[in-house]
Amino acid sequence: MPISPDQGSTGGGTTVTITGTNLSGATAVHFGSNLATITANTATSVTVTSPSGSGTVNVTVTTPGGTSNPLPFYYVGAPFKSSLSPVSGVTAGGNTVTITGTGLSTATAVDFGTVSATPTVVSDSQLTVTVPAGTAAGPVGVTVTTAGGTNNGLSYTYVNAPTLGTPVPASGPTSGGTAVTLPGTNLTTTQSVTFGGATAPFSVISDTEISAVTPPGTAGAADVVVTTTGGSVTLTGGFTYTAGPGI
Repeated sequence: MPISPDQGSTGGGTTVTITGTNLSGATAVHFGSNLATITANTATSVTVTSPSGSGTVNVTVTTPGGTSNPLPFYYVGAPFKSSLSPVSGVTAGGNTVTITGTGLSTATAVDFGTVSATPTVVSDSQLTVTVPAGTAAGPVGVTVTTAGGTNNGLSYTYVNAPTLGTPVPASGPTSGGTAVTLPGTNLTTTQSVTFGGATAPFSVISDTEISAVTPPGTAGAADVVVTTTGGSVTLTGGFTYTAGPGI
């Protein structure tokens, strides 16, 4: 007499189907000492809503013909999430997030706002999930669903990809040291700025402006790359290094 699923939330409410023979006219289904609510019944199956409980209990079906042999049912506590990393990423999704906590081994879904993703369970204390695309930039709640129930309380922030305009000034000496203003959008979470592949010191002035100092470079046009938590943007040949005079 199989039972499916054979585990559920300690709070009850799990829909459980018990299959076997001579089950018609079921008058009671016990989970341990607690009665379940029968929602459907045929000669070969009984569907019930599990009562609350804890640990491992025996499930039995009672009909006018007697009481069945017991089957084990495992109560699972609701998950507890302690951290999420990273806490932000591109609105297009696709990056991998790690969630740690307890009671995660039976996780079946992770919701980012209203969008659901299927996790990979690493252990009872850790899972990973590929972030789905967001509907808009901004924070969303993160909810984990397991056999023991759901738990939320963590937040993930979707960030739009950055854009870049023409640097001011757009040229400077190969020795570097030129203070440059980089206009654009979605620049608040800037992590790095490079000129021709060389890292430049920078300061975020606002979501639409970065101040950077050019590193030394080679004469000619150099790509300017700004990387944020929302992605990277490349301004091809955006800054020109000029060689000093020689005699």
